[in-house]
Amino acid sequence: MNVQETVVFVLYLAFMLGIGFYFFFRDKNGGEKTYFLGDRKMGAWVTALSAGASDMSAWVLMGLPTSIYALGLGQVWVSVGLAVGYAISWLAIAPRLRRFSIVADDSITIPQYLTNRFRSASPALRVICAVVFLVAYTVYAASSIKACGNLFNTVFGIEAGTTAAVITMCVAAGIIITYTFLGGYSAVCWTDFFQGLIILGAMLLAPIFASFMLDTSNMCTAAQVAEQTPGYWNAFANWKDIVSGMGWGLGYFGMPHIIIRYMSLKSQKELKKSAKIGISWTVIILVFAAVIGIVGRIYMGYSEDIVGGELVFVTMVRHIFNGKFLSIISGILLSAVLAASMSTADSQLLAASSAFASDVYKPIIRKNKATDKQMLWAGRIVVLVISVVALLIAALPGTGTIMSLVSNAWGLFGAAFGPVIILSLFWKRFNFAGAVAGILAGAAVDILWLVFLSSLGIYEIIPGFIAGMAAAVIVSYCTKAPSADVEKLFDDAVTYKD
Repeated sequence: MNVQETVVFVLYLAFMLGIGFYFFFRDKNGGEKTYFLGDRKMGAWVTALSAGASDMSAWVLMGLPTSIYALGLGQVWVSVGLAVGYAISWLAIAPRLRRFSIVADDSITIPQYLTNRFRSASPALRVICAVVFLVAYTVYAASSIKACGNLFNTVFGIEAGTTAAVITMCVAAGIIITYTFLGGYSAVCWTDFFQGLIILGAMLLAPIFASFMLDTSNMCTAAQVAEQTPGYWNAFANWKDIVSGMGWGLGYFGMPHIIIRYMSLKSQKELKKSAKIGISWTVIILVFAAVIGIVGRIYMGYSEDIVGGELVFVTMVRHIFNGKFLSIISGILLSAVLAASMSTADSQLLAASSAFASDVYKPIIRKNKATDKQMLWAGRIVVLVISVVALLIAALPGTGTIMSLVSNAWGLFGAAFGPVIILSLFWKRFNFAGAVAGILAGAAVDILWLVFLSSLGIYEIIPGFIAGMAAAVIVSYCTKAPSADVEKLFDDAVTYKD
């Protein structure tokens, strides 16, 4: 165990907890809108970095670089697809979603927005959304907790699969639960803001320092790398890598914990500023994720231990900053992995809890008679339940890698909600029945493709997204057109100004 790294870790975790307690006491008299959406008072910088940090979980520091490290440049298409999808999401989806959510009775969750968008009294859409949320977010949160466990095992010298390793995952989950449980949306956004800065700094510094400080006498040549992994340097070797990689970008149109940030901005002016910051931050992160994987392969060679634990970034940092003083820097940079894990897990937990409290507990279980206090506690209980189940998934052997868990949850969200969100914002003829059909078809095809056809090598989000879009359009045309009231809402949202 490295004492300096441990001290940095403890201080970092204490700071995260401090933010949670601060917002708990500051907002203790706030209601549902305060806890779940921060009263729509978020500024450009906080929104941009928190959106990026909640998106870029540990897979961007552990899973993606290790995938590129092991398999080659064909995996870079994941970065390209994500960069393109994120930019389109900010530029096309964000402005309309913020306006539409305000006009649609000041909606504070995605399921609530979709229901209000069609002026429907039916609970069907809310229940379906909540079920998808709970399933996907549990898997997604498991990937973050697993990443924390892998990192703690490395820093503290704990063997994976032991009781001590499980305890480290429990500690990480407990800290995430605490500040999300106490501080709600404001705590999540501000912790994500600071974590976003740490992630950016770590990903910029690690490959730059590696190029100067790692032992060049043992570095692999390009030819040696190609000999070890044929086709490593050919990004165009496999068309399936290109299609699947670009398909990752579709996830941004339906990722609730990311697009909810668009709804929380205090003005359209702030949104434009936030878009520039968010897109720039994300593109830099994705570029350097690829650089870390390539530099790691050249300077450290191929290692089954690195691939198995998805530890190319962690191993690189510990090789570079090896020494008493340098270990402090190592601790700060490795805290970026914690930052990435926590910044995503907290957002997922809050999005799932808000969906259950606002879209199931209040309108269905309590028949719209729930008080603000009851709503807050319903949401907090869901945070606890999802965290416990996610912890069990992460601790079980054979549950998959960090990257595979993220891939499964990402595909489900993108296929289920992406087509419906796009159509709700840009198609006036879109109706409630089409939205229900789109979510069900997208989710079903995504899951079935993953279970039965994943061997084809095409990412399941692509057939799922196509099926969801087709079902939504066909059912909308085959059922009754929206009422005049719904069409008026669409027109009002398009022209809304603040």
